[in-house]
Amino acid sequence: MKFGILVQEGPYNHEASDSAYNFIQASLARGHEITGVFFYNDGVINATKLMDIPADDRHISKRWSELGSKGVQLIVCVAAAKRRGINQNVLIENARIDGLGQLSELCIESDRLVTFGD
Repeated sequence: MKFGILVQEGPYNHEASDSAYNFIQASLARGHEITGVFFYNDGVINATKLMDIPADDRHISKRWSELGSKGVQLIVCVAAAKRRGINQNVLIENARIDGLGQLSELCIESDRLVTFGD
C-alpha cells in the first residue's frame, strides 16, 4: 500500500511528529511505500535545523532527515513556512519547500493519506 503522510503539529508540543515517524518506520518495515511527508501549519518546524536539542532527548529533525536520505520525500508547505520565518536555508537536509499542490499530488499518488495532528 502507498501512504502519504501529513504532519500538522510541531515536534515537542504534540505527539504527532513521533507518531508519524513511527508509523512510517513500521510501514516501511512491512514493505509499504511512503509517497511523501507534507509538513503543514506548525508541522513545518519539524523540518528545521534551528532546534537546540539536549543530549538526552530525541532529535526529531535528525530522524526526519535520515528518512529523507532513504528516499522519502520531505515537503514543507511554503505558506506555513513563510508565516514562521522558515526558508530553504534553515531546512534540514533532504527537505524542500513547495506549495499545497504537492499535497494534492500526494493524495493522488497514495492509496491513503494519513494525518497526524489537529
